[in-house]
Amino acid sequence: MKYRGQIFFSVLLVGLLVAAYLPMRVDNVEKEAVLMRAMLTGFEQLHYQPKSLNDDFSAQVFDFYLDQIDAGRRFLTQEDIAKLEMYKSQIDDQANAGSFEFFNLSVELLEASLDKTQGIYRELLQSPFNYDEGEEIELDGDKKAFAKNDEELKEYWRQYLQYEAVERLSNKLKAQEEKGEEAPERTFEELEEEVRGEVLEFFDDWYGRMRKLKREDRLSVYLNTFTHIYDPHSEYYKPIDKENFDIRFSGRLEGIGASLRTEGDYTKVVRVVVGGPAWKQKELEENDVIMKVRQEKEEEPVDITGMVIDDVVQLIRGDKGTAVTLTVKKIDGSVQEITITRDVVVLEEQYAKSLILDGEVEGERIGYILLPSFYADFQNRDGRFCAKDVETEIEKLNAQGVDGIILDLRYNGGGSLRDVVKMSGLFIEKGPIVQVKSRGTAPEVLKDVDSRVQYDGPLVVMVNSYSASASEILAAALQDYNRAVIVGSPSTFGKGTVQRFVDLDRTVRGYSELKPLGEIKLTTQKFYRVNGGSTQLKGVTPDIILPDNFYYIKTGERDREYAMEWTEIEPVAYDQEVYKVDNVEALRAKSEARMAASPVFQKILANAKRVETQREDTSYPLGLKDYQEMVAERQEQSDSFDDLLDEDVLTGIENLPQDVAGIEADESKKARNDEWLENVAKDIYLKETLAIMHDMLSASR
Repeated sequence: MKYRGQIFFSVLLVGLLVAAYLPMRVDNVEKEAVLMRAMLTGFEQLHYQPKSLNDDFSAQVFDFYLDQIDAGRRFLTQEDIAKLEMYKSQIDDQANAGSFEFFNLSVELLEASLDKTQGIYRELLQSPFNYDEGEEIELDGDKKAFAKNDEELKEYWRQYLQYEAVERLSNKLKAQEEKGEEAPERTFEELEEEVRGEVLEFFDDWYGRMRKLKREDRLSVYLNTFTHIYDPHSEYYKPIDKENFDIRFSGRLEGIGASLRTEGDYTKVVRVVVGGPAWKQKELEENDVIMKVRQEKEEEPVDITGMVIDDVVQLIRGDKGTAVTLTVKKIDGSVQEITITRDVVVLEEQYAKSLILDGEVEGERIGYILLPSFYADFQNRDGRFCAKDVETEIEKLNAQGVDGIILDLRYNGGGSLRDVVKMSGLFIEKGPIVQVKSRGTAPEVLKDVDSRVQYDGPLVVMVNSYSASASEILAAALQDYNRAVIVGSPSTFGKGTVQRFVDLDRTVRGYSELKPLGEIKLTTQKFYRVNGGSTQLKGVTPDIILPDNFYYIKTGERDREYAMEWTEIEPVAYDQEVYKVDNVEALRAKSEARMAASPVFQKILANAKRVETQREDTSYPLGLKDYQEMVAERQEQSDSFDDLLDEDVLTGIENLPQDVAGIEADESKKARNDEWLENVAKDIYLKETLAIMHDMLSASR
């Protein structure tokens, strides 16, 4: 089953050109073949690191696909897997030929399993469960094997159903206890029967949605298994998915302001849109898993497990001023209800803005610039660009005579490459900023060619594990130039690649009756630092590390399967004479001493250890008493950290005089500004960064 490489794709291209002039009928089999071939051709010709379609690739697709279609080990048995195993080394050949025997059999087995497992859960839910036994269920599919046969699958389902029931039963008993004599007491048997009815309704709804899935939906999962083996940022988008790419509820005028994606049976938050209601509310976070959705006039939430993303969108989207309550599972395993009032996202929230902060000693004034994203409006002649906006903020801070500047790139997921090059140049005379390498070509060195220096004083850049892409380029450049001190999480995100969309319709001549085919997003370039290292996978390691809740766990690119490796190339010559940080070790030592003596930072570390422990603990009790004790213990632990960052730690926070009039003239701007000032006052990381800046200033006096 060895890959036949360029010969196949050359033959394919000729075949497509010839076939373009032959009469053809609309045929899904034919369309799928053309789609597969076009996608593979695109990856072979354009991907930064193309793969050989051979038996090893086939095995990777096989294993990853099974995880995608049955991550929870609820549908397929080892007997089913044995039937699929015959194709494990043939998937590459089928893909090259545009055939789908393996995929077709998987769909057949899944559809048969729907009938089988629906019968199982309906039968099991007719009788009460035994909540006295001290057994546990493992919920992480990676830690459990597929059931050996239908008998063992039925036992898997018995445990899973009991878990769903004990969770609901525990909540109902707690609610009844809290109501006390205000409501008539219901017996345990009544509550247990009601719970089983709710579980039955939930699974019937879920199965109803799964039965509505079209073949193209299942095919999209299969095709994306291929793309993911190349790297986690490369994807296939069927036409409707491309339209919904990077879902932004607030971008549709009214919603909560979040980007979501489906992972297995669950809906995960992949980004909280800057300026949106969820971002302002500060409780919904990236990597939260949304489990249920409740409207403000409804008593019971809708369980969205297994729901397609479009249906989830419809539930969460709503009119401005209405509230929606999301039940989410946090990264530490705790479950919370988060109520968000829908609103129109105010775009101004994504733009750069600044403050003046009092330093550690009287008379010390520090400029603070918040940059939520590297935005650039290429569609409008008068559009806003982040490099120009940051330059403006620097000019205003210089006019106020600040002693130093802090640039905050926390949660900045990146954006315009052109702007990050220009922005880096604001702090040095001129020189190389980043190297960009395409496949098979020499690196292109992107340089700042403007010899002007907009700011020549002490500079600190704040980052965290969600600072990605362009944020990492700027932080890496200023670190390599020894121009700024980088502070933050143990590492930034680690995304050192760039992707582009390719419309498959434009790559295939003819076949108009089969179009649209969709689009592919694939990785075409890698970023490299001026010192030759890559930001891919490793990210940027700050000069001074500030512990956060994810201190002990892998996050970002390091937590993704098939992430592209870290590599390095030759460095380029670089230097600057504006301002050089020459005492990083001393600054780090003083900061570490302060954090060691800080009860807040020590509590943050304790919470990080709790997050690590609970993230690894994926086994849950099925006995009612044991489950209630586990929930109570976890809630108690979570509550002990609730007010961790609620106290004001900063005073002396001012808007720039140039901004005050505009803020006061607009009620909504004033409200957003007031909220921002309140959040800044509670920022313990900014407080420590101010102390680091003070140490820098003291050393240079």
